[in-house]
Amino acid sequence: MGIIQIIITLVLLAALVIPTGKYIFNVITGRKSFIDPVFDRVDGLIYKITGVRRSEMNWKQYAVSLLVTNLVMALLVYLVFRLQGYLGLNPNKNGSMEPSLAFNTAISFMTNTNLQHYSGEWGLSYLSQLAAITFLMFTSAAAGFSAAAAFMRGLAGKTKNVGNFFVDLIRITTRILIPISIVVTLLLVWQGVPQTLSGNQTVTTIEGTVQDIPLGPVASLESIKHVGTNGGGFFGANSSHPFENPTPLTNLIEILSMMLLPASLVFTFGLMLKNKKQGRVIFAAMAILFLISLPVCYLSEQAGNPALADAGLSQTMGSMEGKEVRFGIAQSALFSTVTTAFTTGTVNNMHDSLTPLGGLVALGQMMLNVVFGGKGVGFMNMMMYAILAVFLCGLMVGRTPEFLGKKIEGKEMKLIALTILVHPFIILIPSATALITKSGLAGITNPGFHGLSQILYEFTSAAANNGSGFEGLADNSLFWNISTGLVMFFGRYISIIALLAVAGSLAAKREVPVGIGTFKTDNALFTFILLAVVLIVGALTFFPAISLGPVAEHLTLGR
Repeated sequence: MGIIQIIITLVLLAALVIPTGKYIFNVITGRKSFIDPVFDRVDGLIYKITGVRRSEMNWKQYAVSLLVTNLVMALLVYLVFRLQGYLGLNPNKNGSMEPSLAFNTAISFMTNTNLQHYSGEWGLSYLSQLAAITFLMFTSAAAGFSAAAAFMRGLAGKTKNVGNFFVDLIRITTRILIPISIVVTLLLVWQGVPQTLSGNQTVTTIEGTVQDIPLGPVASLESIKHVGTNGGGFFGANSSHPFENPTPLTNLIEILSMMLLPASLVFTFGLMLKNKKQGRVIFAAMAILFLISLPVCYLSEQAGNPALADAGLSQTMGSMEGKEVRFGIAQSALFSTVTTAFTTGTVNNMHDSLTPLGGLVALGQMMLNVVFGGKGVGFMNMMMYAILAVFLCGLMVGRTPEFLGKKIEGKEMKLIALTILVHPFIILIPSATALITKSGLAGITNPGFHGLSQILYEFTSAAANNGSGFEGLADNSLFWNISTGLVMFFGRYISIIALLAVAGSLAAKREVPVGIGTFKTDNALFTFILLAVVLIVGALTFFPAISLGPVAEHLTLGR
């Protein structure tokens, strides 16, 4: 039954991605859609109030607009976190956030990471959950999507302009994120997810004890949390909490919500190029990496934990440590694989309790950061590897490499090399620093190889803008708040700005006519080459680290 559940989920996704990809194409190209009569008025009002100029931007203007807008929003929500104890909509009397935690949380949600060093229901007021967290979940997702739209225009376009950031941000929010989130919110409320401004309820349990039951505007946050591949949770237990994810049906809804838009965006790319085969090739490469990872995680968890078996605990159901009985192995493994492949960060089980190979799957997908990814950035990273693959193939045959009719030259390759090197740098250097400092080591709660995995996972999740964690790590400290905050910032914006520069450079180039020596990038051969480049680069940069963490831990189990 577990395998059947997984297959049903993937079949539903396959049925939805093409029509959704066409709809996204219509939105980012400004074509008419059935909801325009409503949202044209909404957009017009927003343009009038903000004074947005809808003129075209080059890549530099686009990148500056994106970065400055994000920083202003982060500053505003930082102030909300610091002052929440004095503001309204705080029925549970939660206090204001400590400065380093407020800094970390503001950066986390600004960058679409949603790494949480606080416990949701006790760390934030309803005002913070609505006006800061939910607000940034919409805007950070829309910003990433906008960057991807500009990147596509650069690759497909014939001018130096890549669109207008503010127009993209508004249209993506009003026409994609809000409508889908409303539908998902209603479905979650139907299944029992709370949506209320009432405070916590104190009840008497069957055993006769008194217990506080946390409530709040949960469903609305949960919807954009998954639709926007944000992660984070209204409650500290995230989507393993019965109020965030009460039934197997809500589990399916949440999985599909976080998969739908990133997967559909790849088909949108094919439509932008007027070459659907090119989109299918990129989709196939991502899908193959995902379909390799999923069985490894599932079979590893299903096999159980020999250490627990040696302690006399039954493993006939698999390794159920840290998992919800209502989801079981299959839905837990699928959720873990999806949330790290699509860089969402939401969890319905304890990743710290995954078997070593199960944890390796989650860790590895974030290290690659190209398996669909979150809103736009995963797609852009995969295209970066596609350009690298074309460049390497060009070197092997002694021909100037071309991609999508544009010559790939030194400027583009320097930017791509920078982007590729930054990702392991901001993971491995901070991890090494944490391992040689008292403040870093103080966070480890499980010594040995698993302790290294806890640290490595934290910085990998931050760099990949994922947000999930080996939550055994005691991470709410000055060291962890500041270090992961900086990693999240650099992990988000260095790659976006560098790849926008690549798109702007390619957009300004003349198109090269297709000739007999043109290397085709829309066939099965290129899919294989692209996969090889991704895996080789990933292995060269991260294999030593994972060997000392999850691989070494797996070997100690005696399998």
